[in-house]
Amino acid sequence: MRRAVDHVDPRRLIPRTNDLLALPAVREARTRLNERVIRELVRDIQEQARRGDLPPDQVEPVLLAAIARRTATTLRPVLNATGVIVHTNLGRAPLSAAAVEAVIAASGYVDVELDLADGSRSRRGAGARAALLAACPAAEDALVVNNGAAALVLATTALAAGREVVVSRGELVEIGAGFRLTDLMESTGARLREVGTTNRTHLHDYVGALGPDTGCVLKVHPSNFRVDGFTSAVPLHDLGPLAQANGVSLVADLGSGLLAPDPHLPDEPDVSSALAAGADVVIASGDKLLGGPQAGLLLGRKEVITRLARHPLARAVRADKLALAALEATVAGGTPPVMQALHADAGQLRRRTERLARELGVPVVPHDGRVGGGGAPGFPLPGWALRLPERLARLLRTGDPAVLPRVHDGSCLIDLRCVPAADDDRVLEAVRHALATLDVANAGRVG
Repeated sequence: MRRAVDHVDPRRLIPRTNDLLALPAVREARTRLNERVIRELVRDIQEQARRGDLPPDQVEPVLLAAIARRTATTLRPVLNATGVIVHTNLGRAPLSAAAVEAVIAASGYVDVELDLADGSRSRRGAGARAALLAACPAAEDALVVNNGAAALVLATTALAAGREVVVSRGELVEIGAGFRLTDLMESTGARLREVGTTNRTHLHDYVGALGPDTGCVLKVHPSNFRVDGFTSAVPLHDLGPLAQANGVSLVADLGSGLLAPDPHLPDEPDVSSALAAGADVVIASGDKLLGGPQAGLLLGRKEVITRLARHPLARAVRADKLALAALEATVAGGTPPVMQALHADAGQLRRRTERLARELGVPVVPHDGRVGGGGAPGFPLPGWALRLPERLARLLRTGDPAVLPRVHDGSCLIDLRCVPAADDDRVLEAVRHALATLDVANAGRVG
C-alpha cells in the first residue's frame, strides 16, 4: 500500500507575529516608531506571504528592510529639478540652514511669550517682529499670522466686516486649486464693491465708490497672471491720498513677499515701496520670495496693525513658535535658498549641467526657470537643463532620492537651479539608476 505524501501548507511557514516583534532591529525601531506602526508593517508583510506574493522565508528580511526605511512621517524629501523656485506642490520655499537650526531650537520650551528677565508675559513673536521691522524700516509695526490668506481674512474682518471693500474688477484673483480671493473676503461678512472693468480701472471709479459704507480700499497684485494691451490700473500713490481723505485704510495684498526692490525682478512689487506709496497695510507671504516658512505678514502703520492685532480673530490665526523662529532666522540670517536660486549665475549653472551631461552622455539644452508661487508671472530665468527621455520622469520621481524633473515637449528636463551644488552627484546617481532601470525594461520587452 502506497503512503500518502504529506503536503505542508506554506502559510504555516510564515514567521509568527511575536517572533518578528522580538527581532533586535524591530525592538530598536520602537525608539522612533510607535507600536501601532510597527505592528501594521508586520501584518502587511505577513499578508503578502499569505497571498503568495512573498515566499515565507523572505518575510523576515523584507520586514527588516521596511523597518529600516520607515520614518515617522510619510513626507519624502525631493530634489527640485524643475527650475521653478517657489514650487507650491513641494512646499514652496526651502528653509535656510539658519531657519532649520531655529526650528530645532524652538521645538522644545522657548520664551515665545515670556520675558525671562522679570518672568512676566511678553508680546508673542517679538523677535520675528523686530527682525521684520529692521529689514523693512518703512513699516511702523508688523504682525505675523499663519498664512497669506489668514492675513487677508484678518485685515478684511477687522477693517470692513459688515461694510464694503472697494476693489478693482481686474484684481479679483483666483489662485491654485480654485481658491478665489472674492470668496475669502465675502466669508468675513464684508461686501465687495467692484469698480472699473476687467482691463481698465481709473481713479474716478474709486472716487465714485467711496462712501459711508466703505470699510477699506483693497489693491491686489495679480501675481499669477498678466493682462496686456489696452489696460489701465490705479497705482498706490494715487489711491493713498484718496483713502486718507475719506478716512479709510488702504490695504495692499502683494503676495510674493519681497521686502525691498530686487533688480532681478524689476516688475515685482515689494513691501517697502508699497508702504512708501501710501499703503496703510501691506500683506505678503512668508514662504515665497522671502524664502521662509508658511506665514502671513502684515506690515504698515502702527495704528492699523494694532487694530488688527487686537481683533479676536488674530488669536485664531496666530503663527506658532516654529514659524516665528524660522521667520526671524530667515530675515536675520544669511541668504536663503530661494534668493540663491533666483540670483544663480547662468554660466555656473551651465558648467554644473555640462559636467553631469558628460558623465551621462546626454545633451544640454537652454531652459528658462521660473519664480513660481504666483511671483513674476511669465518672467524667464535663463538657465540650462539635461534633456532625457520622457519615460525617465516617473522613475526619477519614485526613486531614492526622489528627483522631480520638468516634463516638456516630449522630454524629461533636469534643471539644477534649485538643486544645491552639493547634491549634484545625488542627481547624477539617480539619473544613472533610472537609465539602467529603463534599459532593463526595454531589454525585457525585446526579449
